[in-house]
Amino acid sequence: MASGLGRKLKKARRHRDMTLKAVALAARVSEGHLSKIENDKAAPSLAVLHRIAGVLCINLAHFFDETGERDAVVFRAGDRPVLTLDALRSSRGVALERIIPHWADNVLQCNIHIIEPGGASEGQIAHEGEEVGMVLEGSVELHLEERTIRLAAGDAFHFRSERPHGYRNPGIVRARIFWVNTPPTF
Repeated sequence: MASGLGRKLKKARRHRDMTLKAVALAARVSEGHLSKIENDKAAPSLAVLHRIAGVLCINLAHFFDETGERDAVVFRAGDRPVLTLDALRSSRGVALERIIPHWADNVLQCNIHIIEPGGASEGQIAHEGEEVGMVLEGSVELHLEERTIRLAAGDAFHFRSERPHGYRNPGIVRARIFWVNTPPTF
């Protein structure tokens, strides 16, 4: 789980002067589950966290802000952080390698999505913005609204983020997608 996720959620809710009940109702989660999330006793799925963030008018990236040198220009292979999303989803096998650090004032986000065989995003999400990506290795199914598009290494995609989207690795080898979106979402 993202370090301090529960604390950050609680702080954002209080900053908006919203009750636990109001946020839970708007995010379509039980009040008890939201309380457990805020107290780090339960890990939300990415879809649930996305809904809560929307209710609180914050970006998912808020939970993953990086620390480090703000003037850095080069980010060497092997030195970039890898975020394991397993704690945020009921499915397994998805991690993000940060190509550039995330800071609150970024307008661009760039990651390599690493998807193990059978790994997938949990359902589809939609949000403000635009996305572009290219499959570096393996194969993936891009779920875009009602369509399922099979992509292989070298294939690229682009779409408006307002369209519900998700992905899955149906193959037997790890897939890697170079993925850029703006504004940052996580």
